[in-house]
Amino acid sequence: MRAVRVLSAALLTLGLAAAPAAADSPSPAASKDDGAPTRAGTSFRTATEVEQGQIATARASTGDYLYWSFPADAGQRPTVRATVMLPDRHAAETWQIDVYDGLRRRQACQYGAQTRTAGTDAPSVELECVLRTVRAWSEPWADDPLPGTYYVRLTALRLSTADLGQPVRAELRVDSKNMGGAAAVDGALSEPLVPGIASRPEAEADDDSAVLAGLEPEDGWTSGWWSDRWIWTAAGGTLAALAGVGGYRLTRGSGRPPGLPPTA
Repeated sequence: MRAVRVLSAALLTLGLAAAPAAADSPSPAASKDDGAPTRAGTSFRTATEVEQGQIATARASTGDYLYWSFPADAGQRPTVRATVMLPDRHAAETWQIDVYDGLRRRQACQYGAQTRTAGTDAPSVELECVLRTVRAWSEPWADDPLPGTYYVRLTALRLSTADLGQPVRAELRVDSKNMGGAAAVDGALSEPLVPGIASRPEAEADDDSAVLAGLEPEDGWTSGWWSDRWIWTAAGGTLAALAGVGGYRLTRGSGRPPGLPPTA
């Protein structure tokens, strides 16, 4: 009986000692990290890089300017979505997202709620901007979106004095739709509009550290050289050749002028 009591006390001691260690170890869900950024920049130079498909988050104060950047290649039509979680008590606030290309030219939205006003009882505000399709080449005077780095700026336009400095939480997600050959054009840029690409030395052409913007499309820049225009061009050429052969066979006749006697 005494041996049983000693064994029970030993097991209880081991259980109490192991409990804190198990409580201190992080759970698999808590330690999971998908690499999505959890902060935002405060200017173009400090913009946080975001891959397409990621959900970037940031904590800031009302009145701050939040900047992110993402890569977009030719043939893509990017869609930028932002959600701002507002404090419990706030006045009416107007928020807006602006998108700039690699030359820091403001790009117009095809459609989407780029600017929205949140009422006093709104817990959050959602914004969306669908850009025009990125072109592989454009005239120098045009304002078309070109391959390279794009910048997103999120800020509040109209605020009351009491709301300045209140904590907010922002989420950003960028997705793109491949428009295919319908948006393809003849010509291409020699280099994408990426910060630092013009000052990169030739000796470091293959060194990613020489480029300030490290993100690029999964298949590399100008990866969209193949499009369904090649299929339609080949199909059109084949049909034209078949139509020419068929027309020739229908119009050539027997090869002899009419009215001549048959040959022996």
